[in-house]
Amino acid sequence: MASLTATLMAAIALAGSTTPMAWSVDAIPWERSGAHGTRYALLEGDRQAAGQPFTYAFFIPAGVWDSAHSHSTTARVFVARGELRIGYGHLADHSQARSYPAGSYVLVPAGAIHFDGADVDTVIIGVASGPWSTTYLDASQPASAGTPIKPR
Repeated sequence: MASLTATLMAAIALAGSTTPMAWSVDAIPWERSGAHGTRYALLEGDRQAAGQPFTYAFFIPAGVWDSAHSHSTTARVFVARGELRIGYGHLADHSQARSYPAGSYVLVPAGAIHFDGADVDTVIIGVASGPWSTTYLDASQPASAGTPIKPR
């Protein structure tokens, strides 16, 4: 628990907040639910403010995978619970995804085409800057909770 609090505080520091804040994984104020039970919460900031950082939490249920996509800005992701699996490329070949257990840090560059998911219930905390959007390679696939979709 102490390492989670330190991770969350580091994420907030990266986002530039001037007001002390903290969340435990069990008390994240989930705002939206999406396809296959994914959940999203904006913890701090404004994800549409150009050049401004924001911090978010995202829940991925066991067995759920997001199809190949990219984001408009770089995401700095801390795995708070579970194990994030992420792979790069246009085809979502789950066997090529690397595993990042709780306590891991992953940097996903802006525009990098990737797919992600989890084999166990997983919570990630991310820091990015606005404006934030996601572009899916296959728009017919369901989108995850909480991210604006940009047409391809």
